Amino acid sequence: MNFSLALIWTITAATTLLQAGNGLLQALMPLRMQAEGLSVSAIGVVAAAYGLGFSTGCFLAPAFIRHVGYIRAFASLAAMVAVLVLVMTQAHSTLAWVLLRGLTGVTFACIFTVTDGWISARATSSHRGRVLSFYMVCTKIALMLSPLGIALGDLRTDGLFMAVSAVISLSLLPIAATSTQEPPAPLGVKIEVRDLFALAPSAVVGSFVVGLVNGPVIAITPVFGVSIGLAQERAAALLFALQAGSLLLQWPLGWLSDRADRRYVIAGLAAGTSLISVLILVASAQGAQDLILWSFAAWGGLALCIYSVCVAHACDIVDPGRIVSTVGTLLFAWAAGVTVGPLFGAVAMELLGPGGLFIYSAVASLGLAVFVILRIVQIQRAPVKGGFVVASTSSAAPTVVARTEGIASSQDGDGGVPAQNSASAVTREETSS
Repeated sequence: MNFSLALIWTITAATTLLQAGNGLLQALMPLRMQAEGLSVSAIGVVAAAYGLGFSTGCFLAPAFIRHVGYIRAFASLAAMVAVLVLVMTQAHSTLAWVLLRGLTGVTFACIFTVTDGWISARATSSHRGRVLSFYMVCTKIALMLSPLGIALGDLRTDGLFMAVSAVISLSLLPIAATSTQEPPAPLGVKIEVRDLFALAPSAVVGSFVVGLVNGPVIAITPVFGVSIGLAQERAAALLFALQAGSLLLQWPLGWLSDRADRRYVIAGLAAGTSLISVLILVASAQGAQDLILWSFAAWGGLALCIYSVCVAHACDIVDPGRIVSTVGTLLFAWAAGVTVGPLFGAVAMELLGPGGLFIYSAVASLGLAVFVILRIVQIQRAPVKGGFVVASTSSAAPTVVARTEGIASSQDGDGGVPAQNSASAVTREETSS
């Protein structure tokens, strides 16, 4: 476990800085657009443009990584994002915001394919949930704290955008100075939604619904807060609460998902998200600001952790050489949800008032829970006993692979290709969710 963390510290540090800038940008953009007179629907269209750009980037990312490698890909893309943020200071129309947000979607899709692919390639199946959780905890601290920076500047000036660009530029330093060997270039370069859905439908549908729900909530939360009567700083603090809740539960959920069928975790998180969405509606109707804040923390602790469990679940099942394509496919599924989710969320708010956002969240999350439960009922997984050795790391030890393993593998410390269990094809067919 410690060896796995040593292999990912540079990409984790770089992504943490990147997400610090991204978190402030998430709070800044909708408030800036609202201050300039854009409607909730227009803000939803801008958020949808991000999802559309992200979908496009998912197709481009694997081939780009294969061509230039992980390190050069991250460095060039982070520099591009920093420039796009500076250009946002000159955006004064819906069209300009749509174009710029779409371009940031393309670049962030490629960046997150780099980071998630790097992390997943370095993690073994027995530690994958915890390694992903460590990575997510670091980035969520950045996402949690950075929106509070909205109180340090004036929305109508360019200072906060310049700060975002500077922090994103700093994310280049850990990558540029790293002495850690990057993972091998990915073997697969295709987005394979149909093939991955056949192997792990719960992961694909889960990623899509996460985009449907998390996309509009994160994009519109500051506007939601202002609409129910919260001050600007208090509305931005709702994003802090979302990430704080996610931070607190990320590691325990990663630990749990390494010891149980990850589908149970996905279903439980989705059902909990639906219930907390109803609680937010009640708290908003009563004007209970403290309860609203705590409810947002609970919502973030559940909803924002679903995606990483979906990634871990899918990576357990696919061949090691397809991990990057798998991550890219799940990002594409997420991005497809993000493309249409903000439109649905904005329409729900327009038709039903501010609370419409969380009526939509409750319904979509409940649908995911029902889907995954049906999959669990249809496909009963027997525990698969197998073993794996992490060479140069620890001695071999027998491991019970509890309903999550499609392969049993061994991986050397240099990122060598894991050896596939001879029965993996049968096991994968029997255990696909």
